[in-house]
Amino acid sequence: MGPPRSKKRRPTFRRLLKTSGVKLENKLKNRQLKQQNVAKKQRKEQKKLRQAVKDAAIRTPRPLETYRKRPEEEDEEEFLETLPTDMMEDGDLQQMTSMARQASFITRDLSSCGPVHGGKKRRSEVVRSYEKVPRKMAKMEEKEVIHLLPIKDKRGVIPQSVERVKKQQEEEEEEEEEEAAEQTEEMENEAALQSAEQLTEEQTEQLRAEKINEKKLCIAALASAVIAEPFSNVKRVKELRGMLMESDPCVAVTVRKLVMVSLMEIFKDIAPTYRIRPLTPAEKAAKVKKDTQQLREFEEGLVSQYKFYLEDLEQTIKDWKQQKKKRSQAVSFSSYLGLAEVAVRCLCELLLALPHFNFHNNIIVVLVPLMNDAASKVSGMCCDAFRKLFQQDKLGGASLATVRVISGLVKRLNYNVRPEVLRTLLSLRIKEVEMKKDIEATAPKKKFMNNKEKKKNLSRMQRKWKKAEEKLEKELLEAEASESKDKKIKLHTETLNIVFLVYFRILKKAQKSVLLPAVLEGLANFAHLINLEFFDDLLNVLQNLIQSGDLTNRESLHCIQTVFTILSGQGDVLNIDPLNFYSQLYKMLLTLHAGKPNDDIIIVLRCLDGMLTRRRKQVTLQRAMAFIKRLSMLSLHVLPNASVGILAANRAAMHSFPKCDFLLDNEVQGSGFYMPELDEPEHCNAQNTALWELHTLQRHYHPVVRRFAVHLSLGAPSEGSAALSVDLSRRSPAELFDDYSVRDMTFNPVVSAPGTKKKDHFTVGATLLDAELQRRAESVLTVTKETELDFTTTHTHINLQS
Repeated sequence: MGPPRSKKRRPTFRRLLKTSGVKLENKLKNRQLKQQNVAKKQRKEQKKLRQAVKDAAIRTPRPLETYRKRPEEEDEEEFLETLPTDMMEDGDLQQMTSMARQASFITRDLSSCGPVHGGKKRRSEVVRSYEKVPRKMAKMEEKEVIHLLPIKDKRGVIPQSVERVKKQQEEEEEEEEEEAAEQTEEMENEAALQSAEQLTEEQTEQLRAEKINEKKLCIAALASAVIAEPFSNVKRVKELRGMLMESDPCVAVTVRKLVMVSLMEIFKDIAPTYRIRPLTPAEKAAKVKKDTQQLREFEEGLVSQYKFYLEDLEQTIKDWKQQKKKRSQAVSFSSYLGLAEVAVRCLCELLLALPHFNFHNNIIVVLVPLMNDAASKVSGMCCDAFRKLFQQDKLGGASLATVRVISGLVKRLNYNVRPEVLRTLLSLRIKEVEMKKDIEATAPKKKFMNNKEKKKNLSRMQRKWKKAEEKLEKELLEAEASESKDKKIKLHTETLNIVFLVYFRILKKAQKSVLLPAVLEGLANFAHLINLEFFDDLLNVLQNLIQSGDLTNRESLHCIQTVFTILSGQGDVLNIDPLNFYSQLYKMLLTLHAGKPNDDIIIVLRCLDGMLTRRRKQVTLQRAMAFIKRLSMLSLHVLPNASVGILAANRAAMHSFPKCDFLLDNEVQGSGFYMPELDEPEHCNAQNTALWELHTLQRHYHPVVRRFAVHLSLGAPSEGSAALSVDLSRRSPAELFDDYSVRDMTFNPVVSAPGTKKKDHFTVGATLLDAELQRRAESVLTVTKETELDFTTTHTHINLQS
């Protein structure tokens, strides 16, 4: 019989695979633990050896005294050592060795502390201790292996690799050279300062001009190299940035300004049209092509140099604000303002030229506080830059970031900011986008057929064509919309909410602030976008402000414009009769400035458009006639462009209210008489007067005013010979006001000079213009006898010469 069968069950192949995997993992862990333990032990032993060697070096005794030998003795010893040993006999050598063994303590070297005959043992111990000390290996150059494509031959696949030596020594040498160059520059500057004191003013100025020309050439060479090949010469930007620290006091300010402007132009030229993001660790570890690696290195270097450049500009502005003097003292206190102005200008240019690039929000954070700066030039540059940014920002991301920072600035300074800061918000492009949005919302949207409808209504070939057609239409729609419209609307809504938050805070907490005019102007500009929930509260606040009497004419006009912009837009659903605002505007018309700064007239024209033309169904005829009469009176006193705008507004009102032609007739309509001094348009009896001002305006020096006056006096017809030309009839009153402006002290069209009437002869004494009346007067005055006047008879001509 064979051996007894084992009762243990044989494991399956799957189980064997599992157990082998676990065993391998355990073996690997054990091996790693052993290696760690061995490494720990080795480190401990090395530490002990180093400590032992250090202790042995400390305990090594030194000779008590060291005597310097005379030169004659040293020469004798050298001579004895140079003698050949083969001249000595064997007996002499044996005698010398025996004498050395019998040497006493006095003849022994004091530096040794061991026994006389223990040299061999001591020497062996020293050798053994040196063997235990870890040897210092020679420094090997760190090499990086570049794996190439393998080669395949008869023997199989042969891997290929190339070693690339890291150039650490070269970098260290470059750093040492830079330090040495800096030290030499400092020494040269000190020597130049000492030599400059000995030169005359002309020589100093000539030397300064030569230095500036050298620096200009250096800057031009570096900048042209970077712009010509930006991928390979990005490192040259660092050299240019180093010139921002120019230490020569003669040319420091000029060179720094030139370098700032040059770097600004370089970054505007070489910066890509996209935002550079940092690489992830996985992307860094992945193998890429050579061109891709070169592009990554360029982008990384560009972002870092751009960041350092912005930090330098910010530091220049901080030094000016804090009046810090550098240790080098190359720049005086008086030059800080000039450097700061150039730095601000560079930041403003980068803000407008690179709104898509990195650190754009950082530039906004730096420039927004400077809008409120005491230096008018700096604040003006910043305000102009943000106005242009708002006007060219189509998506709205940059506008939103700017508005957020402005809101924080106003709140942090407790509303003590310049009005120009809030007036920049008037340049936001929210109005146009919202209007487009409303039009698109009302338009019918394109619907695509689903699969069921296609199978039900179309054949197989038709479905195929339909699918291709829908795909093409979708691609065309995506090509038209460069950015998502929903994203635009979301950004604009958030921007508008922040703007209204700033305005409402000032209306609530700082009504007597200098910001109130800018707030009222902003509300008038964005009133059509205000939510209906705020209408009632806002109308009450504006009415209280007007009735308080603390506002100027312009501020009151902005309040009225805001109210009627709301009521002519979304507020037309509200059942509100703003009679008080009509009375306020009617009262203010005769108090407006009639001279050169007639900017209030254009606000009046906008108010009239919302009060009379758009709300003609809610306005009575008496009110409309009163406004037409008072506006005609105002047109006699203002500049020609204002007269043209007012007459155009009267024309629009007469078209909206045809029964206003009563004012062109002399007959009285109803009872009472016209009271021009009354400030209530409903009760001044304007129907009982006439527009006699039109007759006076027909002799105005401006040809367009004369044309409008004649047109209105004939009833403002739309057709016929008395109708206006197309270029005048199709333009609004506000557009006519701007087109015929006399801001540049020129008339449009040119006004002809009045003709000169010269008299042939001059008479002495009192004379009458009518010759016949003059003769009659003289004949009466020359009568000598008294006669009674007879009014029943007819008088004949008297010949005075007879």
